[in-house]
Amino acid sequence: MNFFYVFLGGGIGATIRYLFQILMGKHNGTDFPVSTFATNLIGCFLIGILAALALKFKWNEQVILFGITGVLGGYTTFSSFALEFVNLIKNNQLALAFIYLGLSNILGLILCGIGFYLAK
Repeated sequence: MNFFYVFLGGGIGATIRYLFQILMGKHNGTDFPVSTFATNLIGCFLIGILAALALKFKWNEQVILFGITGVLGGYTTFSSFALEFVNLIKNNQLALAFIYLGLSNILGLILCGIGFYLAK
């Protein structure tokens, strides 16, 4: 049943992202990607709020799977990355947090470039 909550939330999140991109305008590859940038920042903000509320009000697993994993996962995975980074810092794992930050960004960009190049 947990799969259903993630599935439903993911569909909602992806739809919201799509509508937001229509509203903001799709990135054309030559200007600053405003809609993606805004989506990721909004997602980071929202995942912080939802994670705190989940802890404060002891949300059950299904609500977390729907809201955080599903909706925000469908909306943006960058928000999950940000929360994981914050949690590492919160847990005094500073070195690991910055390794994660650096490797995620550098390798992500490299792999994106390689994938783009290979598919070209």
